[in-house]
Amino acid sequence: MADESRGRFEELCGAGWTEALNDPCTDDWAQHWTLDGLKANISHSDQGMDFHAGPTYGDDAHHAVLWTKQSFKGDVRLDYEYTRIDEEIRAVTILYIQATGSGEGPYKKDIAEWAELRREEPSMGLYFNHMNTFHISCAAFGLRNDDVAEDYIRARRYTPDRKGGLKNTDLEPDYTRTGLFETGVPHKVTVIKKGDDLFAHWRTYAKKLLCHWKTGEVPPIVEGRIGLRHMYTRGARYRDFRVSVIDE
Repeated sequence: MADESRGRFEELCGAGWTEALNDPCTDDWAQHWTLDGLKANISHSDQGMDFHAGPTYGDDAHHAVLWTKQSFKGDVRLDYEYTRIDEEIRAVTILYIQATGSGEGPYKKDIAEWAELRREEPSMGLYFNHMNTFHISCAAFGLRNDDVAEDYIRARRYTPDRKGGLKNTDLEPDYTRTGLFETGVPHKVTVIKKGDDLFAHWRTYAKKLLCHWKTGEVPPIVEGRIGLRHMYTRGARYRDFRVSVIDE
């Protein structure tokens, strides 16, 4: 399976991608992103964009999410550099891939139309209960974790019409005790969502990990915005964030 996944990933890397967003992340995040969460702190340098959620653990007002202003249709590829800049061993950072609202009540398909509902308190439930999106958590730890080695990478498909919160949203497999995400170590990341394949490839100077999830058993995600969530206390640096699409 590993060889098959590797071959498929390499095949998809060579597909006809067209760049749709290119943010060096070195100047004015508001050119390309909007923010959920008033407690966040964002700064720039020639090393990239430092994005910190609020400092109070357990307070939902201290979560934060950056959303692309652009929405992307069809298959997508993301390439960026991720560097963990916190030393927490609890809570997670999350990549949202093509998020749209459920369409019920105030939760319009275009999530920008109900941004005010998330502005002051971007609690997790607002997202997994009312959005359709793929979620990939990384540099992730359980909320009661006390071991820095117990990290995990997990993919989910939020499906609001199931009314079950996070229950049964996870895609197999989980990747645990990865040995990645040491504080201060840059990680090159490539994420590809094409057809019923979802890949995330992480690489540092010392380690590589290819994660692969099959998505054919869940409803497809066909359009939406890209999001970066930091739960309270979590911080990371982003650099050279690019989104590419395929013209069908």
